Amino acid sequence: MCNPDGYLSAAEIPLSRLYLYMAGVFFTAALVWVYNLMNYSVFKIHWLMAALAFTKSTSLVFHSINYYFINTEGHPIEGWAVMYYITHLLKGALLFITLALIGTGWAFVKYILSDKEKKIFMIVIPLQVLANVAYIIIESTEEGSSEYYVWKEILFLVDLICCGAILFPVVWSIRHLQEASSTNGNDAMYLEKLKLFRHYYVMIVCYIYFTRIIAILLKITMPFRWQWCYEFLVEVSTLIFFVLTGYKFRPASNNPYLQLPQDKDDVENDEVVTESGALEGISKVKKTSNGRERQKESTL
Repeated sequence: MCNPDGYLSAAEIPLSRLYLYMAGVFFTAALVWVYNLMNYSVFKIHWLMAALAFTKSTSLVFHSINYYFINTEGHPIEGWAVMYYITHLLKGALLFITLALIGTGWAFVKYILSDKEKKIFMIVIPLQVLANVAYIIIESTEEGSSEYYVWKEILFLVDLICCGAILFPVVWSIRHLQEASSTNGNDAMYLEKLKLFRHYYVMIVCYIYFTRIIAILLKITMPFRWQWCYEFLVEVSTLIFFVLTGYKFRPASNNPYLQLPQDKDDVENDEVVTESGALEGISKVKKTSNGRERQKESTL
């Protein structure tokens, strides 16, 4: 279906405005998140989550501008396209790094990653670079060419590998919390953390399943002029996932993720350095000036 007023197809006409509107929504969510951070004692990971939201918003703005010039000029403007690819690369890397760090418990309850957790990042980061190279090639290649389909398959495969890799730290944390809760007689604090990590695991699986499988199936079954709804569903599901993750791991005194052991037995159990898990690298509990207990990494 042709567009008499521009160079985009009927399915792509709404994309420029869609990306611009969603950029505004993500930017607003990022501002709300930063405002919330200013009212609580926070960790570095909280600011990394804010950086992810702002980068996502910026990427959508450049994506919108890119589509605008394609529609009006018939081709992307090189400078705007480069800015979009850079922010898209940063957004993808920040997304997987942030999700994996939350899954390991970094900055919340420990400051050291185990060797196998470091290997996850050594796998995910280069794969994200490859995925973004594949995406750039796809964006700049004619859809009917053989090169287009080869790189599209590479992108799909690499993206699935990255999605699967970030689940491992969450699974390791769940396993460790299960062992810790049984050792401490089903301590309420460990059970709350275990419940939270299980919710986080389900959230990641649902997000991956919807954006990588269900949304694509819906796109295939949609009429051509409504295929922009695929991008809408992906962006909305990403927004919901960001909001839920922020809510689950928000900086609040009643957040079970941030609660620390209160009695001596729990502290002694937490001093045992495990091979992996959410409490790895913890040696003792130190009382801060504001009365809040924070864990300190082992010096061994």
